[in-house]
Amino acid sequence: MQTTWLLKEADQAAVDTLTAELGLTPAIARVLAGRGVTTPATAQEFLNPTLSGMLDPFLLAGMEQAVERLVRARQRREPVCIYGDYDVDGVTATALLVSGLHALGVQAGYHIPHRLEDGYGLNSDALRMIRKTGTALCVTVDCGVTGIEEALVCREIGLDLIITDHHQPLDLLPEAVAVINPQRADCTYPFKGLAGVGVAFNLLVGLRARLRGEGTLDDDGPDLRNWLDLVALGTVADVVPLTGQNRLLVAAGLQRMGGAARTGLAALKQISGVTGQVTAGQVGFRLAPRLNAAGRLESAVPGVELLLTDDRQQADRLAGELNEANHTRQALEQAIVHQAVEMVEAGSGVTGRYSIVLASAGWHPGVIGIVASRLVERYHRPTIVLALQDDATAKGSGRSIPGFHLLEALHDCAPLLQRYGGHRAAAGVTLLAAQCEAFAQAFEQAAARRLDRDLLTPTLLIDAELEPEALAVPLVTDLQRLAPFGAGNPEPVICIRGLRVMEQKVIGTDHLRLRLGRGRQYVHAIGWRMAGRQVPDLLDLVGTPEIDTWGGGMRLQVRLRDFKQAE
Repeated sequence: MQTTWLLKEADQAAVDTLTAELGLTPAIARVLAGRGVTTPATAQEFLNPTLSGMLDPFLLAGMEQAVERLVRARQRREPVCIYGDYDVDGVTATALLVSGLHALGVQAGYHIPHRLEDGYGLNSDALRMIRKTGTALCVTVDCGVTGIEEALVCREIGLDLIITDHHQPLDLLPEAVAVINPQRADCTYPFKGLAGVGVAFNLLVGLRARLRGEGTLDDDGPDLRNWLDLVALGTVADVVPLTGQNRLLVAAGLQRMGGAARTGLAALKQISGVTGQVTAGQVGFRLAPRLNAAGRLESAVPGVELLLTDDRQQADRLAGELNEANHTRQALEQAIVHQAVEMVEAGSGVTGRYSIVLASAGWHPGVIGIVASRLVERYHRPTIVLALQDDATAKGSGRSIPGFHLLEALHDCAPLLQRYGGHRAAAGVTLLAAQCEAFAQAFEQAAARRLDRDLLTPTLLIDAELEPEALAVPLVTDLQRLAPFGAGNPEPVICIRGLRVMEQKVIGTDHLRLRLGRGRQYVHAIGWRMAGRQVPDLLDLVGTPEIDTWGGGMRLQVRLRDFKQAE
């Protein structure tokens, strides 16, 4: 698909100031300015994220009531049930609160719903089961903010409910002891982008602060920095912006994850081939998919148990199970993507269309979200993939494109849906199978109302345009200071123009390696899965500079994002 290249605007005065006052290279100063970091103070904060920048957790609406109830549970030795979600954010948040509350003197167990049997969010039958065990307090993580009816069930059966979530709430909040969610309209917490595990971590911080203030903790209690590896893992996996509070939490968590003091994470790193200091990219592409696999296909319990265990033998066994589940997930995903592409291409492709909605029996509900993401990458259209169920319903997952608010579009389709929820970039739906065609038409109309045609062409944002001689190891080192990279803070992308192709070859089965030159300057480039593309003799490229260490050597190269005939 054709891509529009767009050089980010950057205030040259800000670039000059950052260069002069902080001693930054012009390249990194321009990248920062293009990302809205325009003053020396904000640049220092961005380049040196520290936990001292954590906001007061009591700025979160509902924190006071939640902490008060947990203090009472601690005093009465009441057992608490953590009600999690089955994705990585929910799994890490569950493990964090179970182990963190235990360290703070609160008895805690957990319940994770089964994706296929229970579905997403609070489940009334599960809440009744929890109450029958004698539990009087339930704390949700990464779910619950739309559970209006389920909260009423809790009140009826005498189960106190604390909700911690980060998803978009409805106009009406559930009736609970506390609802902690930075997305609440009345919440004064200034950073709205926390993942579910970030909200849960703030609850731990708030509870520890209260207990310390009351003098009821021995030696001031546990060092909560020991839980930041879980915060980093869940935050990166949930693809929330790695800016603000998330940036400092993830930076500290990745540092701690490199040591792998947590037994389960050490086993997961080993089976994933992750060594040394861990990057956000390794979390997103190696660790998180394995931790997520069991919850996608069956039960997420093995993931929680892996993160809670101190037994290395058990950790190795669980990591092996998750690894095998991930292989199964990959095979299912590839098969469904192939079928979905065939369905799209069987018609007129996406010509003239603003959206994609596909439905089929036999598609596994646990992988259709990933399939939707693959279709968005291929066609750049808001996409919803529906798995038809035996009970005559369809369960779907949707993914969006920049400029399109997926949840708002689903509001337009609400009369056709039994249940839906999510946010701007991703959502889930449940509807009658007989309504799939009507839903596809309604969603297409909603997309057409909200999207200009130019938004249907992907845009590749470029941080800086450089000359070949600017490519050097110090540049890569400087750019790495902007890490951790992810949503909201992607890897820097540079453009170099007018390069002549000196050599090209295919490596592996479908990867492209180029040696390029201009004058006496040479540029090495690697294009993953680009072997099928035609390479012009003279080209402009866009990509990310990096150090290639394959084979034990060190060579500067550009990881290609795109290239085209030189202008």
